[in-house]
Amino acid sequence: MNRLNLNLLRALVIMLEERNVTRAADRLHLTQSAMSRQLSQLRDHFADPLLIREGNDYLLSAKAKELMPKVQAILAEVDELGEGDSFNPAECVRRFSFACTDHVAQFIFPDILQKLRQEAPGIDISYEMWRPELLTRLGQLPLDLASTTTNSLPENVLSIHIGQDSPVCLMAKDHPLAGETLTIEKMLEYSFLRLNSGGDKDSFFDRALEAQGLQRRIQFEVPFFSAAFQVLSSEPMLMILPQHIASNALAHFPLSYAELPLDEVPQNNYHLCWHALHDQDPAHRWLRNLIADLLRDEMHIDTHATE
Repeated sequence: MNRLNLNLLRALVIMLEERNVTRAADRLHLTQSAMSRQLSQLRDHFADPLLIREGNDYLLSAKAKELMPKVQAILAEVDELGEGDSFNPAECVRRFSFACTDHVAQFIFPDILQKLRQEAPGIDISYEMWRPELLTRLGQLPLDLASTTTNSLPENVLSIHIGQDSPVCLMAKDHPLAGETLTIEKMLEYSFLRLNSGGDKDSFFDRALEAQGLQRRIQFEVPFFSAAFQVLSSEPMLMILPQHIASNALAHFPLSYAELPLDEVPQNNYHLCWHALHDQDPAHRWLRNLIADLLRDEMHIDTHATE
């Protein structure tokens, strides 16, 4: 086979996104045998396995990872030829992947999905847990959007600035320090809870303590905000986290927060990011603007700048 047609390219993207022949066949409304034949054609054309079976799953080959963003960009340009300036979200049938923290997934994702049901019922969203290393690899991954805090963006990564805030100290509503003006001495009388996923949110506090020859006790580490909030609600622990997340937690859990007793508190800048490969894609542009607006509304933080 010397040439690839658009149907094979679309099949390639779907298979690499799903990493599963059966699920890819379901999305394309094909039989599994037809999907397998297309995979065989693609393997012959690229002289590469593309998908490598490991147990019940498939892994992407190095060639597949290289091809993914290139083919996505080609298909986006082809789709744009037909859509032009008249993109209609109600007629869009497509799946997007979005990496974010479990806080966004639990407390903001439902509003995103509700908005999609109303305006773009054919759009599906695949959620992935945010990891800091994803930001520098957006061009190599089957990942459309990522929500994160950063003060600088890698080359070819674009963003919409969502807003900014600073860290605070979260605790139970009936914690002995609730309602008091905090001091370092008072805080260190209690143990701390820390999140161990989604990026660095509190190491600045440890550095401030070290400068004074002090150290806190981290009694409990969890990967999810929801688990942290449940523990804080019933234990006399403290947690340092962004102010907008603390504010949201107060609406769902019996918690309270206070400003940190530091001369300098870092500022968190929140961005919705994507690779330049997707920048001119009308469907991608529509979705990222919708998500950015909802993030701003739900996070209730200071905002400035736009895409």
